[in-house]
Amino acid sequence: MTFNITPTAAQHDLARRTHEFAEQVIRPVAAEYDQRQEFPWPVLEQAAEQGFYSPLFYRDLIGDPTGLSLPMFMEELFWGCAGIGLAVVMPALALSAIGQAATPEQMLQWAPECFGTPGDLKLAALAISEPEGGSDVRNLRTRARRDGSGPDADWIIDGHKMWIGNGGIADVHVVNAVVDEELGHRGQGLFIVPGGLPGLEMVRKLDKLGCRASHTAELKFNSVRVPADHLLGGQEKLERRLARVREGGPKRSGSATLGTFEQTRPMVAAQALGIARAALEYVTEYANRREAFGAPIIDNQGIAFPLADLATGLDAARLLTWRASWMAATGVAFERGEGSMSKLAASELAVRTTERAIQTMGGWGYISDHPVEKWYRDAKLYTIFEGTSEIQRIVISKALGAADGKPPLHVDLEPTGGPLNRVFGRGTPVRTRVADTALTMKDRVPAPVMQMAMKVLRPPSK
Repeated sequence: MTFNITPTAAQHDLARRTHEFAEQVIRPVAAEYDQRQEFPWPVLEQAAEQGFYSPLFYRDLIGDPTGLSLPMFMEELFWGCAGIGLAVVMPALALSAIGQAATPEQMLQWAPECFGTPGDLKLAALAISEPEGGSDVRNLRTRARRDGSGPDADWIIDGHKMWIGNGGIADVHVVNAVVDEELGHRGQGLFIVPGGLPGLEMVRKLDKLGCRASHTAELKFNSVRVPADHLLGGQEKLERRLARVREGGPKRSGSATLGTFEQTRPMVAAQALGIARAALEYVTEYANRREAFGAPIIDNQGIAFPLADLATGLDAARLLTWRASWMAATGVAFERGEGSMSKLAASELAVRTTERAIQTMGGWGYISDHPVEKWYRDAKLYTIFEGTSEIQRIVISKALGAADGKPPLHVDLEPTGGPLNRVFGRGTPVRTRVADTALTMKDRVPAPVMQMAMKVLRPPSK
């Protein structure tokens, strides 16, 4: 498998179309929805009409073997507005969890219900976080129990979920819960909970600092009854997995929830990149045009150098994100915390960039005449959700400890080039000896022959 981050023509076109949508549809209304804290239904309708809101679209992006389509799309969309962007993509988080755990029949049944169709839109929510443990899936208190012993016995769900995007207004909730108390975090299952069921309570819509166009809620599950076939993957698959755990199977969790995090952390990182890029572009333009003491303020090193550092960080974080996305797409394990690296770098950068944008613009940056104060509020979320920065550092540090003595990732990857490259590729002893021999014979070999030999050995111009 070859690590390649060269975008295809289709990916370039996807980025262009998404950028145009963000610029022409999202940005003109972003401040309005942020101020009113209203869900952007008209924007979702336009997204659906343009093909950006459907299960097939996101499955296509998630299934991209290069891994680049999803982060390229996310960066451009969130360049427009993070709050509206979250409203557009939130069902994709639920879809990713369904894709990790569901049977093909369940996928066909529930994927369309996550999005609906233009003119009849639907919403989906991924209900994982809890008030006590946040995103710590190893500390769940939500429980699911069978109401009977037969194969068709219903499940009863009791629990409390917090910070749930689209929670309570979604047509489909994907909920994780403990199904075996003795196994704890290794005894969990994922369930489909349709909206409007008795016992599903939206306690409140949360009043947030940023990303205010997206709906986030606190939910309670008070003996919510769901049919047996709403267990994703089915009863037989669950029992086999639990049996392996009881028999002393591998301690590494193979839960769909953790698998979802592996896919979504690079996706979240790309969202943060969009905010950071928006702020950097805006403040750079401002610094080029704003004059003080007879010159543009960007001529001042105190202004220019921090922007240079941020531009460097943006490119570095994007490369980390694209690498993590490629790894998720190709099945390369995050043994060194690469997914967490991408989210940590991108989210922290988004906060630094938006803060610097406000500082550079002074009082103008602090008021709503300019969008940087909104981007500052939006950016802070990304150091918190899908695991805080501290959690990412824990993941990375534990991975470092586990990988002690292992070579870097690029050494572990399967090489390309075949036997001929191994023998005569760049840096090989054979290639070096041939070149040395040619140089020693330069006075005894006709010039045209020597020129041809040097041409073969010369590094490529591009």
